[in-house]
Amino acid sequence: MTAPLTKEQAKTLRAGDAVLLTGVVYTARDAAHKRLCALLDEGKPQPFDIEKAVIYYVGPSPAKPGHVIGAAGPTTSGRMDAYAPRLLAMGQTGMIGKGARSEAVRQSVIENGAVYFGSTGGAAALTAGCIKKNEPVCYEDLGSEAVHRLWVEDMPLTVVIDTLGQDLYVTGREEYLKSL
Repeated sequence: MTAPLTKEQAKTLRAGDAVLLTGVVYTARDAAHKRLCALLDEGKPQPFDIEKAVIYYVGPSPAKPGHVIGAAGPTTSGRMDAYAPRLLAMGQTGMIGKGARSEAVRQSVIENGAVYFGSTGGAAALTAGCIKKNEPVCYEDLGSEAVHRLWVEDMPLTVVIDTLGQDLYVTGREEYLKSL
């Protein structure tokens, strides 16, 4: 799968699919999301093109000498739930994080033809190895939570919520309970 992610690409994915993502991904956590939404409130332009964007909920550690980035594991996605629907409505097509999402986010994923990918927590070094380039974009005063443009190659992800609203956290639990 490639990023930027089109709505047509997103429509081909189903909850539970394993994906290797290659392309441009932006980093942003809750502090950056709050600022992006404040720009919307003020009618000001975004610091990067939200349309077709994939945003990775990560605050990487500093890069060691000779490395592109430090450990880059996902943060809990629920912290972005208050902001995600607004960015999805602007055309964002992908989110990467860990953990379950709110019903409002799931509905926004359906309405906007987007997808939520899960990245494995605890595998930050593996994920960092998939990041080939890292450029700051904005909000550098936020330190590790600044927005960066990453070039990723074969980043391993799992589709958690698809464009139909199927949620792996729900269906996976249901399948497990049926197996008991």
